[in-house]
Amino acid sequence: MQSKATTVQQYLDELPKDRKSILQKMRKVIKDNLPKGFKEEMNYGMIGYVVPHSIYPDGYHCDPKLPLPFISLASQKNYVALYHSGIYADEKLLKWFESEHPKHSERKLDMGKSCIRFKKMEDIPYELIGQLVSKMTVQDWIGLYEKNLKSR
Repeated sequence: MQSKATTVQQYLDELPKDRKSILQKMRKVIKDNLPKGFKEEMNYGMIGYVVPHSIYPDGYHCDPKLPLPFISLASQKNYVALYHSGIYADEKLLKWFESEHPKHSERKLDMGKSCIRFKKMEDIPYELIGQLVSKMTVQDWIGLYEKNLKSR
């Protein structure tokens, strides 16, 4: 469910009260742990954390007018989603996350390629999300992105 909101605050204000508080908490965890250089903005109808053009002028290969996406946060119909491009592109990071998840949640990990789905709002492992978000710098992400893009 992509939002037409043009600002993060507008996106949050569109959410039901219970979802708004969850996304505000997740947003705080992300912002408190995200390495310097990433920028928060609306991206693809979700709250996005991107590498701005001022750092990576080439932008996103699918649409170079857009900044390079890294993490997105969204309220979907039946769950809250955290999309982490680094976890999709870095097998070592993925394995770390999969091994750490059971230490932070009793629920089975519900995950797609870069999408981590949280269906039970009371069981969101905020501490683990903070750790995940802190593990990749802007330069790490750009290097990994370019390596994977050029290997295609």
